[in-house]
Amino acid sequence: QLQLVESGGGLVQPGGSLRLSCAASGFTLDDAGIGWFRQAPGKEREGVSCISRTGSSRNYADSVKGRFTISRDNAKNTVYLEMNSLKPEDTAVYYCATRKRPPVMCAMAEYDYDYWGQGTQVTVSS
Repeated sequence: QLQLVESGGGLVQPGGSLRLSCAASGFTLDDAGIGWFRQAPGKEREGVSCISRTGSSRNYADSVKGRFTISRDNAKNTVYLEMNSLKPEDTAVYYCATRKRPPVMCAMAEYDYDYWGQGTQVTVSS
């Protein structure tokens, strides 16, 4: 069974940091791009960041530029989202996603993806 599993979420104070992981089981991540999305209560899901298959192309939402960094370790079949200087407005459920056929490059729109993880909660609060 093909699965994406996010981990690393939690409760953090404003200004703090977290590193989210997106691991694949049942398939490899290294032949497609990966996107990170988030959904806050009462809001639509939005694209946060994406990374291409090789890591040569990366993109970030304006709201997280300079604070979040996406990376991938294909040997570990894992993609990471390093989140620094967290703000209360970063509170959301964070999801990773991919598309295998055809393989997605680096995209920030939901409709470009068809495999999704279950999400991990990030709460930024004092």
